[in-house]
Amino acid sequence: MSKTIIGGHDRRPSLWVYGILIAVILGSAFPIWWSFLIGSQDASALNQNGMMWIPGGNFIANAATVIDSIPFWTALGNSIIVSSVVSLSVVMFSTLAGYAFAKLKFRGREGLLIFVIATMAVPTQLGVVPLFIVMSRLGWTGSLWAVIAPAMVTAFGVFWMTQYLRDALPDELIEAVRMDGASMIRSFWHIGLPAARPAAAMLALFTFIGTWTNFFWPFIVLGPGNPTLPVALQQLQAAFYVDYSLVLAGVVLSIIPLILVFIFLGKQLVAGIMQGAVKG
Repeated sequence: MSKTIIGGHDRRPSLWVYGILIAVILGSAFPIWWSFLIGSQDASALNQNGMMWIPGGNFIANAATVIDSIPFWTALGNSIIVSSVVSLSVVMFSTLAGYAFAKLKFRGREGLLIFVIATMAVPTQLGVVPLFIVMSRLGWTGSLWAVIAPAMVTAFGVFWMTQYLRDALPDELIEAVRMDGASMIRSFWHIGLPAARPAAAMLALFTFIGTWTNFFWPFIVLGPGNPTLPVALQQLQAAFYVDYSLVLAGVVLSIIPLILVFIFLGKQLVAGIMQGAVKG
């Protein structure tokens, strides 16, 4: 096995590093495994025998019951639409704003950036009432636009892209492009956006996951006939009885798309991050 030599020293990870990584992986995977264990049990057997550490044989039946009990396919499509549109919007607008804050010189730049960052300290719950009034007056309540529009740009995304572009994109490169006659928008499209790809990929992933799992605002503004997936799963809970085998089977179904995203895009994301680190 080859070893990586940096500066004349052996940089091969020690056993402690592997042990910590294995512990982190197991700790991260345990909630998914726990949900699958409960979701594969029969409700009556689960109540009589308690938790069993061997998967049962009822996961397919429980999953079919979940799909038949709630508007699953409608909710799945809504979650895909909302998460994809919000992720693309956040990446584009945050990269534009980050490019402006990082590379453009204008009066009040630092103060405006501090104001944007300070909005992260405001709890989401404080803005629910006025936001709902605005959505109601626009006639968007019950529509996916009521979930998409308020999330199209985030303060964290602007801060993330600003900090990345300040270090990853040399000012001399932008000046050279501008001297060749390129407009500011063209310099952003051909210079800023390619340089921001590694950070944009991570921002898109974080935004997609956060939007996919968001429950609070969609539960308030969307109706039961047009929900996202987390809101639809809430319909599995009855007033006086909760069938945890069905609920957690639905939870496992809801995270399968996220796992597929990591499987198919994880290697590309890591490659982009490493490429950006080498260029930086």
